[in-house]
Amino acid sequence: MLRVKNLYKSFNIGTDFENNLFKGFNIEFENNTSTAIIGSNGCGKSTLMNLIAGSLRADSGSIAIELDEDITFVKPDGTKEITKYRDISKFREEQRARFIGRVHQNPSMGVSPSLTILENMALADKKNESFSLRKLIRKNRIDYYVEQLKTLDLGLENKLDSRVDLLSGGQRQSLSLLMASMKHPKVLLLDEHTAALDPKTSRVVMNKTIDLIKNKELTTVMITHDMRDAVEYSDRVIMLDKGKIVLDKNSSEITAQELHQIYQDKITEMELKED
Repeated sequence: MLRVKNLYKSFNIGTDFENNLFKGFNIEFENNTSTAIIGSNGCGKSTLMNLIAGSLRADSGSIAIELDEDITFVKPDGTKEITKYRDISKFREEQRARFIGRVHQNPSMGVSPSLTILENMALADKKNESFSLRKLIRKNRIDYYVEQLKTLDLGLENKLDSRVDLLSGGQRQSLSLLMASMKHPKVLLLDEHTAALDPKTSRVVMNKTIDLIKNKELTTVMITHDMRDAVEYSDRVIMLDKGKIVLDKNSSEITAQELHQIYQDKITEMELKED
């Protein structure tokens, strides 16, 4: 489980543009579930994802990951507390990468375009390892990379020596997905990861995403502007507005058409307030 508790985040404090976006925000994401987050620009969805990933630091509050083993903490009064949750809110982004995988909107952000497919897979395989001067590619791991690439059904296992910048956007994004999930993160963040793709390729990548999530039993948080994707490819849909949850439903309880109407109503409401 990913648990966000009493989260505060403000921008431009003390100026005319001060924005107190999250004020005591709380949310939990259950293990092995996929949650779609939707909302208009400025609603807080990207900020929330950046706060979870660590590319933004919260003003206060906790972001905790449920681990497989118990952790013992010593409180200030000397007593001990045993819990499975680790608060990562003070961790740097690279430290959180031990628990969190992320796929960005730009297909090139999750890969190293100037390197080959094999070199990219080897880099992903070294995630969370201490730095060393050993060779990047370990020959005894190549067969494993090939088997992983086969799951994408894109023929990339036959192009190990091809540079990634020669791949299509859909191929790069599929490779990014595989790399982000290779070390079995506790949480996979999908940051509008199909928005830069054409509709046909987007559908292919979404299907591969769901296959990968199910096969690896990943807890997933996905930002999307596509109401159909939000309903069809998630277990739960959350709508944010100005840092608050205004809709929280099981995907089976709402249609894409209903969700689209709620979204449009909210946009209209905001426009009327601005006028």
